[in-house]
Amino acid sequence: MQDLINGRCGWCGTDELYAKYHDTEWGRLVTDEKTLFEFLVLESAQAGLSWLTILRKRDGYRRAFFDFDAERVARMTDEEAERLMHDEGIVRNRLKIKATIHNARLFLAIREEFGSFYDYTLSFFPGRKPIVNSFRALAELPVCSPESDAMSRDMKRRGFKFFGTTICYAYLQATGFIDDHLADCICRKE
Repeated sequence: MQDLINGRCGWCGTDELYAKYHDTEWGRLVTDEKTLFEFLVLESAQAGLSWLTILRKRDGYRRAFFDFDAERVARMTDEEAERLMHDEGIVRNRLKIKATIHNARLFLAIREEFGSFYDYTLSFFPGRKPIVNSFRALAELPVCSPESDAMSRDMKRRGFKFFGTTICYAYLQATGFIDDHLADCICRKE
């Protein structure tokens, strides 16, 4: 895999959807609770799959999970979860569907405890500040960090499903708590 393709981090290749996601979302700090929940759902669904697969199903997830309304998702019944097993717009994995509902309840509990999921996430960062890395090659990008290790460990202790340290690191990258755009990426030159 090339480090840069068309001035972008090479992981997004030339796929239009991937390039747009790279340019407009990945590595940009998210403070909005609804978007933080959206990425929690999507990253958990991604476990064992490619991120591009999940991006292509994003609208399906939006429809299936009430436009990522955590309160409504937390109230979903077993019957609603079972109906989603027939929804081709999402990954039809019973454990992941049930985990989304379960994780929504825990997401709300964290918001109650910390005031916001954003504040909870920052609590794992030195000085409560996002990290901007300056890697020059894709091979330098880690799959986890002390922050993702600590956050994942705490989330597992609270009962979250499908949120190990690698998924957590991807979540932190996607939501901009960790900016891993390569040093020469066009997104760094804005």
